[in-house]
Amino acid sequence: MKNQGTAIKVTKKARFFIFSFNFLIVNCLSNFNILSVRAASEEPVLTVVQSTENRQQWTGITKRLQAIGVNYCVVPLAQVKSSADWGDRRVLFLPNIETLTPAQAIALESWVSKGGKVIASGPVGSLSAPGVRQLLRSLLGSYWGFGLDETQQLKPAKTQPPRWANQSELFGQVRGGVIIPEGGTSQATAVWNAQDNPAAVVSTEWSTLFGWRWGTDAASSFELDNAWLKAAINHHLTAPSPGQQKIAGADSNCSTTIATASLNSPSPITPIIPIITQAPLVPRTSRSSSPEAIDQLEQTVRWNVEPNSNQPIDEKEAIALQQELENLISRVESAHLAASVQAANLNEAITINPQSLKEEETRVASTRPGLSIPSKEQAIAQARLVAKNIPQLIANKNYALARQQWLATRTNLWKHFPTNRRLAPAEIRAVWLDRGTIVRAGGEKKLAEVFDRLAQSGINTVFFETLNASYPIYPSRVAPQQNPLIRGWNPLAVAVKLAHERDMELHAWVWTFAAGNQRHNQLINIHPDYPGPVLAAHPDWANYDNKGNTIPPGQTKPFFDPANPELRQYLLKLFAEIVTEYQVDGLQLDYIRYPFQDPFAGRTYGYGQAARAQFQKLTGVDPLTISPTQGELWQKWTEFRTQQVDSFVAEVSQMVRQKRADLILSVAVFPLPERERIQKLQQHWEVWARRGDIDVIVPMTYAQDTARFQRLAQPWIASSQLGSTLLVPGIRLLSLPNLAAFDQLQLIRDLPASGYALFAAENFNNDLLKIFTSTQGKVSSGADEPIPLRQPFQTAVVRYELLKREWQYVIQNELVQIPAIKITDFNNQIEVVEKALNQLATAPSPAKLLTARASLTRFQSQFRIWMRETATNNPYQVKVWENRLATIERLLRYGERRSQLR
Repeated sequence: MKNQGTAIKVTKKARFFIFSFNFLIVNCLSNFNILSVRAASEEPVLTVVQSTENRQQWTGITKRLQAIGVNYCVVPLAQVKSSADWGDRRVLFLPNIETLTPAQAIALESWVSKGGKVIASGPVGSLSAPGVRQLLRSLLGSYWGFGLDETQQLKPAKTQPPRWANQSELFGQVRGGVIIPEGGTSQATAVWNAQDNPAAVVSTEWSTLFGWRWGTDAASSFELDNAWLKAAINHHLTAPSPGQQKIAGADSNCSTTIATASLNSPSPITPIIPIITQAPLVPRTSRSSSPEAIDQLEQTVRWNVEPNSNQPIDEKEAIALQQELENLISRVESAHLAASVQAANLNEAITINPQSLKEEETRVASTRPGLSIPSKEQAIAQARLVAKNIPQLIANKNYALARQQWLATRTNLWKHFPTNRRLAPAEIRAVWLDRGTIVRAGGEKKLAEVFDRLAQSGINTVFFETLNASYPIYPSRVAPQQNPLIRGWNPLAVAVKLAHERDMELHAWVWTFAAGNQRHNQLINIHPDYPGPVLAAHPDWANYDNKGNTIPPGQTKPFFDPANPELRQYLLKLFAEIVTEYQVDGLQLDYIRYPFQDPFAGRTYGYGQAARAQFQKLTGVDPLTISPTQGELWQKWTEFRTQQVDSFVAEVSQMVRQKRADLILSVAVFPLPERERIQKLQQHWEVWARRGDIDVIVPMTYAQDTARFQRLAQPWIASSQLGSTLLVPGIRLLSLPNLAAFDQLQLIRDLPASGYALFAAENFNNDLLKIFTSTQGKVSSGADEPIPLRQPFQTAVVRYELLKREWQYVIQNELVQIPAIKITDFNNQIEVVEKALNQLATAPSPAKLLTARASLTRFQSQFRIWMRETATNNPYQVKVWENRLATIERLLRYGERRSQLR
């Protein structure tokens, strides 16, 4: 404490000296700052927050902190529950943290109110709930707008920059994103050297936000990162209350997380949070055989409402029941609004009339749930009553009745979706056309009937199963054997012709590292353990689990060893044959992963001959001898396997671009959380997206109800980690009621997604055909609808036009609360964006793209202000509009890459 007191006194003198002579020697003070004064102190002056999102960047972060010479504490984000948990150091650093819980955001607000200062970097909070994002915008005085696709020059703001941020070492080449200032106290401290000079760093009295991922070499240099952090720390430690060093009442104990940084430190600081968790991430099963990996995924998000169960309903489940009913009501209303503005007569009756609903509530208050209700308004009013009454039923312990009413109400709401009117926007409408359907077709005539049904229903993209269990569906010069279930015809050649005749995309869907299939063996009447024709010819290409099995217990497929160079060359040659011999529009990689594993249950995989030899050469250790308890070594083994998949995707991408620059590369992937997925599947598709290797990600978000589907899909739809790659969630039709499938489709349309994919054609029944034909089939005018994959800029125009029509409708019918004085400005800005999008779609150029993005970003920022009152009364619909604007922004990013407008 004595040393600390001395440091404070010295600091006060230093400040007095600086303030007194600043006008004479401002250019000489860059080497003298509060950090150098504190260098000898053992007291940390900074708290750095670590989370799962910045863990992989932690080495770069800690190296930079060491070089600055500042002592700091580390706080694991997962441990933050209250204001005190942020620590008592007066400056808090949030490097590249995109997800905070509501409790953590509220705790941060409380901590700042006590005098805390926040420095953040990257798209902070961008994956958090809407309320959290809004709170962070207020706290930081700004927010991440959108990422830049290439490196830009960082330069001082046009207006007089603050003195603390006017040093030459702060400006250089950086790859980051545009920061949107919000609030009168926000100041652009640095800007990007681009049109309109958008903000790159924004600061307030209590916060600073860097517009790049600090601590990552791909974003910024070591020296520039350090210069900015030093400047920001000094700024926040010297003003406005120099004597205050700690936050009163906060946790001062950082003995377990203290990481003393020094310029003389010999090595990077070891991350505080372990890389691998010891807890099992998927519930284990005692059955002798396990379901397929994708079925195990659904078990992790199971959300059942059993109709006759009288099991107690806890508070958390009660809230979930209410929330899901309210969300479903909003989806029904959103669907009706979309259907109404697409109708030829815009005066056609629509749903959202709060007054009529209020009157209807009274009229049907005595209606029994489950009774057939003749109108949509009555169904919505009844649903609101049921949602409102659920807590009372639970309080009276009428658990079975609460569940029965909930299920009956949900079914009744489903029936009131406008499934007889067109409502779909321009979007990717894909279906997996499976091997079974192809085989049953038996020839061109029957396969044409399949394509006719799909085209009639509005499907515009077909993932055609071309390679299954090492058997190509076509006669190949590369593969040893065509699928024996195909006789006398070439389904791939026929499918390409049929799709193109109907203006549909045809993408070859291929199994990548899954080498065989026991179920397929049964169909062709051979031994169940036959590994497939390729592994049978090349047994040294096989992969194994830790017990020496090629097929893990409870699974059905042997896998290739992705580390085997001969196997990789074979697959590349086979894929090249497909994309050069056939005019397919795309290639989709399936099974681009290792088999499902659970390391902490003793089930691991990846011990092929090539993999073991390569890893032993790299590390001197046979991977079979290590276990998940050996943290650092196991992490190296996991990274090694993950890199085999990553590098192969890059090779396929390079080959495809060389052979067919116009071809779309997509991947069918698991939507497990990133860290868990890497441990269990070694599938790191975020990396493929950020590198630009792939064009479309199709997560297999399969679930039997919308609540589960939303839990799987929404985090990835909302992710900002995917670069310019489009994301198209998958819906499994098997055992899914038709209206439940439509509900999941409506959820996708209300989120910032570019379309959907249905699994699979064999489950596409006549009732679905009727619903889809009405809601998304081709319009009678015969006008071609753009496909986002091919015409992203035109799609953006069409989708924006629908939004404009919705806004016109709700304004005309007084369904939004926008002050009259602002309506003119709102309408004018609508036209500005529409003009910019039309000019871009008509004649794309880098300048027009920049104009379109800038006008859209400005509009998005103002939109929240215009809709502030409406958001209070109808937050769901306002969020839907924001999501659709976000979809348009993503289409522009995708179009920029596909059109090479750089």
